[in-house]
Amino acid sequence: MKNKFEGLYFKHQKGGKTVAFIPGVSESGAFIQVITDTFSKNYTFSSGVMQPEVSIGKCTFSLHGAHIDLPDIKGDLSYSGITPVRSDIMGPFRFFPMECRHTVLSMRHRIHGSVTIQGQEYDFENGIGYVEGDSGRSFPKRYLWLQANDFEGGSFMLSVAEIPFLGFRFEGCICVVIIGQKEYRLATYCGAKVVFLKDMVVVNQQNLRLMVKILTRGDSFSLATPHNGKMQGLIKEHNHTSVEITLTKEDSVLCHWRSDNAGLEVCGYSFLSDSKR
Repeated sequence: MKNKFEGLYFKHQKGGKTVAFIPGVSESGAFIQVITDTFSKNYTFSSGVMQPEVSIGKCTFSLHGAHIDLPDIKGDLSYSGITPVRSDIMGPFRFFPMECRHTVLSMRHRIHGSVTIQGQEYDFENGIGYVEGDSGRSFPKRYLWLQANDFEGGSFMLSVAEIPFLGFRFEGCICVVIIGQKEYRLATYCGAKVVFLKDMVVVNQQNLRLMVKILTRGDSFSLATPHNGKMQGLIKEHNHTSVEITLTKEDSVLCHWRSDNAGLEVCGYSFLSDSKR
């Protein structure tokens, strides 16, 4: 894959425990990154296959489940009740050449099975999962990513990034909030505007307003990120960020949620106070 990468993010969560697997391929070779509550690790391979399902080493990943066979991580997981977004999260930008393309494959689903990591069993039976993906050349130089779905019947993801596009740069936003069976989408291509306040992100779109308050970041662990197709960058990801999420429509509150198990990555933005680090 000359100057290109492709990766998927499979998140597994239950009872305050979180494990995410990130399989992918790049010009550097194939990889499976793992991030848990206590550490992160990057396993590298000479090659891998991403379609129609991911096959890297002895591991496989799909929307049906995952078989994990790494030196100190073993397990089998299956998924049910996959919840895709109603249309491509990139909107009309999917038709243009982009530095990085994002996809959301499941906002929320049930997990069955367990994983043993360094001798400790993680029981994910009836846990909650999330799957997304990225592909292209490089991650944005400046971006925010936030995701949480440990709400009763709800799920949320938000990404804000500085995007190079046709010779100029703009700040783009994609966001999905699912409340029961209803999907709310806020995005640049829908007219969304983003405002950063101290420890808060506000997204306004017509009569919708999303307010995301970051209470604490939680511990962070290093993950490799792509740059010009090679996994040579580095980002800190937080598995247990505490956030408050409020979505309003005109004068009505559609949801007011709190999660202590949100996933967070921040690169290049400085709106968070030192106490949140």
